[in-house]
Amino acid sequence: MSSQARILVVDDERSMQEFLEIFFRSEGFQVVTAGNVESGRLHLEGDEFDVLITDIQMPDGSGLDLLHAVQELSPDTMVIMITAYASTETAIAAMKQGAYDYVTKPFQVDEIRLVVEKALEKKLLSSENKRLRSELRSRRRNRSIIGSSPVMQQVFELIGQVADSKANILITGESGTGKEMVARAIHESGDRREKPFVVVNCAAIPENLLESELFGHVKGAFTGAVQSKAGLFEVADGGTLFLDEVGELPLPLQVKLLRAIQEKTFRRVGGTQDQRAAVRIVAATNRRLEDEVRTGRFREDLYYRLNVIEIPMPPLRERRDDIPLLVGHFVQKYAKELGKEVTGADDEAMRKLLGYGFPGNVRELENVVERAVALSRGSLIEVDSLPPALLQPPARLPGRTIPPEGVDLDALLAEYERGLMREALAMCGGVKKRAAGLLGISFRSFRYRWEKLGFDDSGSGLGA
Repeated sequence: MSSQARILVVDDERSMQEFLEIFFRSEGFQVVTAGNVESGRLHLEGDEFDVLITDIQMPDGSGLDLLHAVQELSPDTMVIMITAYASTETAIAAMKQGAYDYVTKPFQVDEIRLVVEKALEKKLLSSENKRLRSELRSRRRNRSIIGSSPVMQQVFELIGQVADSKANILITGESGTGKEMVARAIHESGDRREKPFVVVNCAAIPENLLESELFGHVKGAFTGAVQSKAGLFEVADGGTLFLDEVGELPLPLQVKLLRAIQEKTFRRVGGTQDQRAAVRIVAATNRRLEDEVRTGRFREDLYYRLNVIEIPMPPLRERRDDIPLLVGHFVQKYAKELGKEVTGADDEAMRKLLGYGFPGNVRELENVVERAVALSRGSLIEVDSLPPALLQPPARLPGRTIPPEGVDLDALLAEYERGLMREALAMCGGVKKRAAGLLGISFRSFRYRWEKLGFDDSGSGLGA
């Protein structure tokens, strides 16, 4: 254990630093020293330690300041206080606030060796218990994410590995693949599960309101700000902030988000005081952010801050083996909700489901099953309960051959796009936001294409 354990020693007496460094290095420990509270905090922010040994009284603060820093930055680090006899009461107070133990000057080397060894034993036991609890929670929470395919097993494994990490997570994948469910599973499987899980859909909130939603505002900051309001960063303090469709953030707000992540501080709109909130960022996008960075639509420094650990979500077409499981899950869910006696799908209907491409992924499959359960007359979903799109041959681009007189490529592609948008709207009952998800684009992009192609509010093409 000692060959892997790391100790941070913080003491304003250089002789004490050197003594403890020499002693614990000779015992096989890795040792880092600091001479004041500020330097000790910087080490805690930039590195991980198993044990912190700190003097109580120092010129720029006290060991209690470092204890509080450990609780904020590295809760698993065991804290041991070094105190003079006159400060014993402070050391006892520190133990009540979470320190592991204390030693009183002057002390014997065997005494501090024993205290450190006991601290490491407790840390090891605590870590093992936490790992086992996390594994059990992960198994329980992951039941809401259906899948037995190899690609989904990799996703489940990643969720378990990152649940207790402080690193930011970027979940990538097409619309409808279950990115928010994975974000929730990460939160609920980790040590922040008792704290808030706050969702921000960056594509759904108007640009002029998004900064206030994220960071809050003070009274009078803008017209209508009749009172101060906490932002979602503050609401999520101690928990997880899920930034869905993060690729839709406007560039000016990307700068402010980067500062909030780097400095762990932000300002309310119209405010002058820095606010602090300890949140873990989980972001999701259906865009290729690397391409957005290359085109200048997304900041490179923010991309690397968000993408510390990436969890790619596979599209449904890459895990067709999961379709029968998903169908069974959704049938059970909607049969109960709709009061139907449906128990599954017949063979022909299942073949149609397995043969369809599902551009809207799991979300589209859920909509299809909900519709089929509602329309079913017997105990099994039959083909006539499936939407027309599943019963037609795969769509092909029109005009696969070029006639001698040539083609108008822009007009051809525009007509094809119109057809897809009409079909998506028909499948989603005219709800544009759901149709956008079915086509794998953001609602903002759908609205732009809608207007560009000359649709009116009824869905008729003005220019068609």
